[in-house]
Formats: sequence, C-alpha cells, structure tokens
Amino acid sequence: MVKIIRRNLIGEAATYDIGLGKDHNFLLGQGLIASNCFNKSHSTAYAYVTYQTAYLKANYPVEYMTALLSASSGNKDKIRKYRENAERMGIQVLPPDINESDLDFRPVGEAIRFGLSAVQNLGENAIGAILAARQEGPFGSLADLCSRLDLRVVNRRALETLITCGGLDSLHDNRQAMLKGLDLMIDWAQTKAKEKASGQTNLFDSFGDEGVASFDEAPVLPKVADLTLEEKLRQEKELLGFYVSEHPLEKLRTTVAPVLSPTSLMAIADHVNKKVSAVAILTDIRKIFTKANNEPMAFIQLEDISGQVEGIVFPRTYPNIEQLLNVDSRVIVWGKVQQKEDRTQLIVDHLEPIEEVRMLMVRLSLAQLNQTQTQQRLKEILLRQAGEKKQGRIPVIVIVGQGNERSFIRLGQDYWVEDDHQALLALRQGDFHAYRENLIPHAQAS
Repeated sequence: MVKIIRRNLIGEAATYDIGLGKDHNFLLGQGLIASNCFNKSHSTAYAYVTYQTAYLKANYPVEYMTALLSASSGNKDKIRKYRENAERMGIQVLPPDINESDLDFRPVGEAIRFGLSAVQNLGENAIGAILAARQEGPFGSLADLCSRLDLRVVNRRALETLITCGGLDSLHDNRQAMLKGLDLMIDWAQTKAKEKASGQTNLFDSFGDEGVASFDEAPVLPKVADLTLEEKLRQEKELLGFYVSEHPLEKLRTTVAPVLSPTSLMAIADHVNKKVSAVAILTDIRKIFTKANNEPMAFIQLEDISGQVEGIVFPRTYPNIEQLLNVDSRVIVWGKVQQKEDRTQLIVDHLEPIEEVRMLMVRLSLAQLNQTQTQQRLKEILLRQAGEKKQGRIPVIVIVGQGNERSFIRLGQDYWVEDDHQALLALRQGDFHAYRENLIPHAQAS
C-alpha cells in the first residue's frame, strides 16, 4: 500500500485493465490506496509458493528431492540434474532394485530409492505386474521372478532392461550370467505356467515340501565372466541417465587430480573469462558447419563426477582435435569459460585423451634441491620450454631422494612444457636426469 502525498495532472491516456471492470486502484480511506491490485496479488501468490518450496527444501530435503525426481521420471536430463543436486545436498540416490523400488522414487531413511517408472523400456503395465507379484514376498532369484510374473506383460526386453540397469543385482551378482541364461529361464517358467494352467503336475510335485526335490527344478545359470565395468557403466547410463556401479572417473581421483589439479565442472562457473583445465568424459558430440564459410565445428557435452557443461569447439580448433572427439572417451580439456545468458560454456582450446597424458620427470638429489644455482638453471630451462604465453600442457614433476625416501613435487603450471621431447633434450643438455612417463600406466589405462 502507498499513501498519496501529491497529485499532478499530466493529461489523459488510454489504460488497459487486466480482469477488472472498474478502476484499477481501490481507495481504502484516509488517503490510502491499493495500487495495482491484480499484479500484487499475482506476485504475492508466487512469493508464497516460493516460500513454501524453500521451507520444504530446508526442512524436508529428502522428501522434497524425491518429489522432484518423481515428477520428472520421464525426463532423463532432469533426473540427472536433480540427482546431482541431491548428491550435493548429501542425499544419495540409490539404484533401482526389484525388491525395493516402487513405481515412483521414494525416501529410504536419508536416501532416495530410484523409481521403476524412470527406467527406460519399462512400461506401466510391466511395473504394475512386478509390484503385484511382489506383494506375495520378495523375489529370491531370477527363476523365482520369472515363475511369479506374467511373462506376456513383463517380456524379455523388460527383464533384460532390469538386469542391465542393475535392478536384479540383489538376486545374482553376475549380470552376464543372467543375460545368457534369460531365454532358458523364460522357457522354463512358461512351460511351468502352462502345466499349472492345464492341471498337470509331475510325480514329485505331489509330495510338497517334505524334503523331496522337485522334478522340474529351475535351470542353472551359465558360468560365464561378468560384464566388464565399462560395459556395465555404458548400459546404466543409457537406461537410467547416470552411472550406478561406479563413475568412470572415480579411479582417476588419486592419480590424475594431484598432478593436473583440474577444475571440477560444478565449480567451472566460478571461473568466467578465465582459462581452466578439466578432466571429463565426452558424453555427446554434435558436429555442425558454420553458415558463413561452411567450416566444421562442434558442440560437445562434458561430464565429470560433479556435473556437466557444454563445450564449443570452433573451426580454428576443430581440425586439430577432430580425431580425438569420441563419445565415452576420458579426456583432459583446456579452454576458456564463458557465461552466455543463463548457461556456462567452455570454449575448447585443446583436448587430449587422459590415457595419453605424459609427465616430465626430473630427478634431483637433496643436495641439488638446496643449491640455488641448480634451482635457477632448472627454472630457466623450463620457462623457455613453456612457450611465450606459458600455456604448456605437460606437467613437470620433480623427484627428490631415492627409494622409500623419495618425495614428489609438482611444479606450477607456469613451468609446464609445450613439447616434452624438446624439453627432455634441453634438460639432459643441462645435466639434469630427466625422463618421460605416462600419467596413467598402460596397465591401469582401462
């Protein structure tokens, strides 16, 4: 409300009211007037809803995030975003489980259990049949599951989906064995269902559970090697929108992060207009051609454990890294962060598979480390090899001491080199013991 102190006539003009038949402003007496009533009531409603939402998020975070995830069960991008938000709030989103998951996401203590409705290739009829059969009790095995389901509703594709997304891990610890034995298990369950429907029983079924084994015992799953971690992760990402077994970058935390000190994609918005490097997975690549000169460029999607960001590869950079743009490859990317409207993007300058990243190792004795002349000579060589703009991408590690007494010193990025071959020659000519080494040993690259 406002109080009118003074009024001046400035002429007449046409006015347009929204939903009101009379004057837009209402006199309340004593010189007070309710101005722009419709707009204020509208904004008040939005403000109240915002307050309610903030209250629920602050006081019931698990239930709040559960509701958001359930409301977005048909949109993998939103599920991924809300899951990342939940993880940042300290709320774990548990993978789907045939004995634990319901139709929608649901709170489980301080965590959230994934809803079956958000699993790709599972229809509502199939989910309804699973939940109805589960009312008799939890499923004990793949055979038990198949024998209790109507396999005309929950077909092979649905069962295969449940296996590959990890939804049946509680029934058997080998997804490949379940996939290989699925057809045999379905045939057995269907045969058993037909016999039951026709009233046929075998000789031993009539004995019940008096210690006599059933004649038509469920087939045994084949003994085969399980899917590789990479295969599991790829299938999980395809069906759920995120990784369940492990994030592909998880193993690199202890080897890559201490050496390269990359910026996490979640924190990249804090470095607008700055040069950064990040370790990520290429999850999507979209090649286009510029309208002006018909030159190739690309939009890429980068993902790490903390989040995602869009990268732009302009025509000047594209030819240099075109062969390195492969979906699911783990890379280190260098570029400049820009803010475009409400989106944070990375202008890519260079990109390299993480398995190919090399380090330049320089051995120094404790005596050499304490010699000012040796330090100065090493500094001069590395600065010359860092390039004019000091944008070298090959890290330099100094190893001090021998055996178990060794310590490792990572030099700052101002001393990283552009060409490790030339830098190696220069260091050796300067009487330094230097050599090259892969950041990730070949045995651990996969």
